[in-house]
Amino acid sequence: MKEKLAGIVGGLTADYADLRYEENRKTRISYQGERLVEIASYAASGGHVRAYANGGKAIASFSDPARAGAMAESAAASASLAGGRRDKPLRLAEAPVISDTFQISSPRDVRNVPLREKLDLVAHYNEMILREPTVATAEANYDEFVSHRVFVNSEGSVIEYDIVVANILGFIVTKKGEILQRVRFAYGGNEDFGRLQGREAELEKGIDTAKRLLDAEPAKAGLFPVILDPSEASLFIHEAFGHLSEADGLQNNPAFRAKLQLGNVLGRPILNVVDDPTLPALPGSYAIDDEGVRGTRTDLIREGALVGRMHSRETAAEFGEPLSGNMRAVDAHHTPVVRMSNILIQAGPDAFDDMVASIEDGYYLVGAKGGQTTGDQFTFGAQWGFRIEGGRLGPMVRDINMSGELFSTLQAISMIADELEFSERGGCGKAGQMNRQSGKGAPHVKIDRVTIGGV
Repeated sequence: MKEKLAGIVGGLTADYADLRYEENRKTRISYQGERLVEIASYAASGGHVRAYANGGKAIASFSDPARAGAMAESAAASASLAGGRRDKPLRLAEAPVISDTFQISSPRDVRNVPLREKLDLVAHYNEMILREPTVATAEANYDEFVSHRVFVNSEGSVIEYDIVVANILGFIVTKKGEILQRVRFAYGGNEDFGRLQGREAELEKGIDTAKRLLDAEPAKAGLFPVILDPSEASLFIHEAFGHLSEADGLQNNPAFRAKLQLGNVLGRPILNVVDDPTLPALPGSYAIDDEGVRGTRTDLIREGALVGRMHSRETAAEFGEPLSGNMRAVDAHHTPVVRMSNILIQAGPDAFDDMVASIEDGYYLVGAKGGQTTGDQFTFGAQWGFRIEGGRLGPMVRDINMSGELFSTLQAISMIADELEFSERGGCGKAGQMNRQSGKGAPHVKIDRVTIGGV
């Protein structure tokens, strides 16, 4: 297979071409309340071709391997045709030729665990949740994605690599009168089934939190200093800043390119942000990207200044900046896009207790709940929070979110805690691709002033 695919791209009339062939399997187990609503495994295979010719680019996907040669030739011809109509020819940064195999190993690989054992574990956690009298409903899921990939390009790279990610995740919904509260949980985030086991104590804590939220008061709206827990801080840096550090989103955006020139000071000297796929056993960890470039650590913000961004070979050539190995695709039907691996705020010098003591009137936000960004504006929810009064943690609050403008918020980060935590649930939606392989981490972070939404 590898030799045949390499021969196809090597024989094309193109300046550059690559081909990625995949064999993928998805396994899904889902409980909704007491009902087992899904237990399924899906297998699919196919390939994706990219061709650059005459300054233009074209892509094609196929399911039948016998069609690989014809689709590659069609893509090369289309690229040449498109290039004749471009004002600025596309270029690719030089990349090392790689001939290697990148395998995944773990103490207990999910690929070797029987489906029955996976079902029993999800059922066990679901039953734990439903034993709580205040629980109105719940959802518990097992989600597994396994991909074996072969990548070849016309420069001579021949690479085999695997992607394996498994999670148990869901939510707990409690009810009291007309009040409903929802708390999420997620375990795993890599290929080791052992990380999914033995999480009863954490799940019990989540159930207790969902129960306590029924008696919590809603947050009050206004401008406040806040502390973000690692989950909320990592969501903020991923969504509000991380996507603006993906170079393909800046290519045709002159306003943000001006704001995000390397060297611009975005925060105080305590702020350091990194994207790093080489960290082991995290949702966004990998050795090689889907463009055949090794994943590398990229400093994005160092001591408050913008020092790097994430690139494809195409954007690295346009920006004149180093390759980062951040081009990835969810499956063979999609072309790779520039995507974060494990983005993180590095640990700082501060203790959590000192951060709380520094706030006279504010909030502590806990548990990422999603949100939205538009340009440099953001709104994120928290699953719950706590009032901070007189330098002490006060009562629990519910129905809380924060919003603001990215650049002023980065400048308002005044304290960063000395312990770093990563989310076990990966995932990022971009260009119509929901990719499980995207991780995020952060310590506790204090922001001097944000808009809190509530009552």
